[in-house]
Amino acid sequence: MNKHDLCGIEVSAAHLLAGLEREGGSGTRREFPNTPQGHQALVNWLLAPGRTVRVVMEATGLYGLDLALRLDAETGIELMIANPRAVRHFAHALMKRSKNDPIDVGVLLEFARRMPFRPWVRPSPAALALHALAHRLESLTEMRAAEKNRLHAAKLSLALPAAVVRDLQRSLRSLERALVRITRQAVEVIRQDPGLNLRYQLLLSACGIAPTSAVQILAQLAMLAPDLDVRQWVAQAGLDPRQYSSGSSVHKKTRISKTGNRHLRRALYMPALVAIRHEPHLRAFYQRLVARGKTKMQALVAVMRKLLHGIFGMFKHQQPFDGSRLCPLPDEISRPQPSFSTTEAA
Repeated sequence: MNKHDLCGIEVSAAHLLAGLEREGGSGTRREFPNTPQGHQALVNWLLAPGRTVRVVMEATGLYGLDLALRLDAETGIELMIANPRAVRHFAHALMKRSKNDPIDVGVLLEFARRMPFRPWVRPSPAALALHALAHRLESLTEMRAAEKNRLHAAKLSLALPAAVVRDLQRSLRSLERALVRITRQAVEVIRQDPGLNLRYQLLLSACGIAPTSAVQILAQLAMLAPDLDVRQWVAQAGLDPRQYSSGSSVHKKTRISKTGNRHLRRALYMPALVAIRHEPHLRAFYQRLVARGKTKMQALVAVMRKLLHGIFGMFKHQQPFDGSRLCPLPDEISRPQPSFSTTEAA
């Protein structure tokens, strides 16, 4: 029977610091370059006959992606990508007051020893490509907004030379062309994958979700494990409510946790804003919450969460968006409901 060894890997741009503990043996640590050659050397160091190594590393974006793909492809290595916030809170529980790479490796090893091991689900190549393109689109959108603000300020100033205004205008045109080009490439990636293309078309059927928002939402959801339920989707988006109370004197206002994917929350914001204006069922849901005393932002966040429920139901049943199944109006409640409902999707 295979014995499980434990490994924690701290990832940086140039180096990998790995700590390995063999079952029944002492621990060792080694540093490897964060290159394909370094990844192969790390794999050779981890593997041992008749043993399985459980590796824990934090989600570090592009710096750790190639390493994760390499480790996941190797028989004899089980990989878990831990939430950085969970690791940070775990370190606090261990009373770690300092932070450096050797301490972080020790925390990851202890995390692997004590916490439930959840294997990483490798995304498809199309999902990885779409995810990277969506992040680039988000960055370009932010840069365009910043340049627009600079251009607006420059046009109002009499002290700045006209060359500054012309340069900002050229920069904006370049960003606009890049946005069109990257969006076209993202849609092409989606169309070449039947599963992604079906979900993309379903997203477009929802009122408020335009092609750009559909690309962003799909890019984030495609990276989630396929066995998650809708409540786990909500938690992954950080839209789950967080209560804070203690005894009879401490009762803070309930807020969303935000312990999740901020990119997914951002992608849902504008569709929810459009939906409360143009989708009658979600508009009625929003108005009911405001009438009950919720602030406009609280009600909008609830619509974002409800919209995510609807997307889950569309993907599960492969049916286009239907607001009457998600938020039935009072005169629709007495009617027989089809198989897809919010309760079933939840």
